[in-house]
Amino acid sequence: MTKTRTLKSVPHAAPLYGRAALPMIPLASRLPFVAGSTKEIPDVELVVPEVRIDRKNLAAYREITGFLNAEVVPVTYGFALAFPLHMALMTGGDFPFPAVGLVHLRNRIVQHRPIAPTETLRVRVKPEPLQPHPKGRTFDVGTELHAGDELVWSCTSTFFKRGKGSSDAASDAPDPIDAVEVDLSAISTTRWELPEDLGRRFAKVGGDINPIHLHPLTAKAFGFPRHIAHGMWTKARALSAIEDLLPDTFAVDVRFQKPVFLPSTVEFGSVTADGGRTGFAAQSAEKGVPHLRGLVTPS
Repeated sequence: MTKTRTLKSVPHAAPLYGRAALPMIPLASRLPFVAGSTKEIPDVELVVPEVRIDRKNLAAYREITGFLNAEVVPVTYGFALAFPLHMALMTGGDFPFPAVGLVHLRNRIVQHRPIAPTETLRVRVKPEPLQPHPKGRTFDVGTELHAGDELVWSCTSTFFKRGKGSSDAASDAPDPIDAVEVDLSAISTTRWELPEDLGRRFAKVGGDINPIHLHPLTAKAFGFPRHIAHGMWTKARALSAIEDLLPDTFAVDVRFQKPVFLPSTVEFGSVTADGGRTGFAAQSAEKGVPHLRGLVTPS
């Protein structure tokens, strides 16, 4: 039976990242309040009954991601609202492994209707059980935003934990994201010049202060040659580039591919197909390294 934990407010991210680092201390996972002492994802949900959007933070989010319509909340902003709750789940003593080292593989957002910046929202976050993967395991974290009793926004994030894999998890099924072909060499594209400080700037408004996004030295401590852009910044920037094509209600799926190192130049393009579906992709402008594939599907 799912256990509900109701919080008065969304927690601050900085203390949670301090807790996320605790499992890196030898034998710390044996402590009951440190992640890593269990084997399964807990059957728990975190709920914040009333969340009001910080208009100053929202304006800064729009500025760094490129969304222009000030009448509605950007479709990706709900993830920024809820991400500290994701971290609260993953740093709890009942979580099976450390949050550090998890990889965000996929993200699906459904906008059930546009959200006004003045609305008060109920935020709910719930993880799902572990699933096998050829190179480890995955799990989903679901997020819902309600205005009163109305579900207005939902999101599913798939995270990957490297480890002992399972051959039973291999699948040759086509990825729905690839339903609309996006060949960046054959269409008109735009280029984004990403500055060195992008990760630090987005961390302030997006809530994710993971060290891999902040500085070259902190990223090297986790095995990266230099720091990388947030995957959810890349998704947000892609959707702001096609903002005029987005309907009021839709689903948008993305598959995160190779990291976007900072600074760098990224090439972006989109294709609209029958039924109003829009496929999009981003890659490095220099070598064509794929960073992201996505699909918008009208509801």
